[in-house]
Amino acid sequence: MTNENKENLDYDVIIVGAGPAGLCAGLYAGRGMLKAVIIERGLPGGELLNTERIEDFIGFESILGRDLAQKMTDHAKKFGAQIVTDTVYTIEKLNGGDFEVTTALGKKYHAPAVILTAGGTPVKLNVPGEKELAGKGVSYCAVCDGAFFRDETIAVVGGGDAAAEEADYLTKYAAKVYIVHRRDELRASQILQNRVFSNPKIEVIWNKVVEAIEGEGPGVSGLRLKDTLNGDISTLPVTGVFVFIGFRPNSDLIKGHFDHDEQGYVKTDWQMRTSIEGLWAAGDLRVQLTRQITTAVGDGTTAAISVEKFLSERKDRVGTSAA
Repeated sequence: MTNENKENLDYDVIIVGAGPAGLCAGLYAGRGMLKAVIIERGLPGGELLNTERIEDFIGFESILGRDLAQKMTDHAKKFGAQIVTDTVYTIEKLNGGDFEVTTALGKKYHAPAVILTAGGTPVKLNVPGEKELAGKGVSYCAVCDGAFFRDETIAVVGGGDAAAEEADYLTKYAAKVYIVHRRDELRASQILQNRVFSNPKIEVIWNKVVEAIEGEGPGVSGLRLKDTLNGDISTLPVTGVFVFIGFRPNSDLIKGHFDHDEQGYVKTDWQMRTSIEGLWAAGDLRVQLTRQITTAVGDGTTAAISVEKFLSERKDRVGTSAA
């Protein structure tokens, strides 16, 4: 293969993930005149594509998740961001200081800077009805979707900190919140358990697992539950179910040690820089207080501007050395 025909996969910055953080980073990288590529395994938009309607993104009182995803994608492309569909396997820093990003299609992208915005994946129940009713009564984000269930009866599945905290939060809207837990005691911290047990709107259903999510017409109508002690089957009428049984940050793409918390979330500084020089992290896989669209785009903005500054200083150092 001649050099003329060889695909050039050298960039100023590689952005892994095309959710809100990645798309916003791509927009700002383009505005900074950086040669940027965004690599996304699916359609651009990330978790926006799994959200029916969004009402907490400033400037849009109400917008479909897929429509906001399209607007963000178009905006990033307008400023020159290149988006390719491929699955990233590894992100590795080479001896020379640049990064090599390897993908499922056998491509090897190179750049002195990488912004990792691959987000994370809520752990699913993997039961009948969950996929079909996602965004139609099945949710993995109380802050995103709680307001849609005002004065309704809903269920939270899980028994850890997230389930307890989100159940308490959801009582701001719902008339009744059930917590469905497979054991006879919660795993949540004691302070969160105290909130749950003192909240008159919350009732815990012990020793039950969800066998199926049932729906009539456009939304959820109830849960089919199985008793973990005797195997009995019962039905719980609810119009919504929030699943909080775990969340896996997609930080395992990084080859090499990086600072992270006990759950694998990436630790960054205020510029979104990780402990690996030249690697930034933004969005849901970063250690932070809350994971919302607004925080994701803020992270993406900060990371891209920090990358631009880093590359400029790097160029100056190289120029000084050459002189």
